[in-house]
Amino acid sequence: MSGHSKWAGIKHKKAAQDAKRGKIFSKISKELTMAARSGGKDLSANARLRVAVNKARSVNMPADNIDRAIKKGTGELPGVSYEEILYEGYGPKGVAIMVEVVTDNKNRATAEVRNTFTKKGGNLAGTGSVNWIFTKKGYILIKKDAADEDSIMAIVLDAGADDMKTEEDVYEVTTSPADFEKVKEALAGKGIAVESAEITMIPSSTVRLEGQDARQALGLVELLEDYDDVQNVYANFDIPDEILEGE
Repeated sequence: MSGHSKWAGIKHKKAAQDAKRGKIFSKISKELTMAARSGGKDLSANARLRVAVNKARSVNMPADNIDRAIKKGTGELPGVSYEEILYEGYGPKGVAIMVEVVTDNKNRATAEVRNTFTKKGGNLAGTGSVNWIFTKKGYILIKKDAADEDSIMAIVLDAGADDMKTEEDVYEVTTSPADFEKVKEALAGKGIAVESAEITMIPSSTVRLEGQDARQALGLVELLEDYDDVQNVYANFDIPDEILEGE
């Protein structure tokens, strides 16, 4: 999981950079709209929307933007008709990759995703090819200097976390999606800062990549993430830190 924790931390920093450029606002707006469409606008009853709103607030998305995106989902405001699509494929050395897309043009999105895989030496695969490798989980990273291990473990397990692991410089906390916000709130209530927190797909196994294979796989994931219709990309690679960090 150490490779996953490093990638999660880097993605968190990248999201902050994207927020400055406005790109992340577009992606979060789509998620707010889809969450409201599927479960209504009541935050207490719609866990998906609650997570999306908190994510929007974490990157300082204006309240008016949040409200407008939600109203498009509930039909209170006119909006684009979006479709959610999950693409599955393989990268270098058989790395499993899942791509979550929200689009108003499925044909365009399919062509774009397929072309991106091809450019970076990967290929799209059929439904069910790789999704069995991943499980949806809440995933929280806490720097070790935030508190001692026993204190963190007591807080998160009492709040309903599934597990906690200790890596080199962080604690990795996993939760069910339903308990994710409760665990985050418990940490905040004790003044524990988190490095990053997200609902993500955790792989049951990883593929170790080195050298050019690692750079190619990372390039594929980053290129997919840069496409406006792509909401999330998940991969089961384990890549050396120096390549993840661009050194």
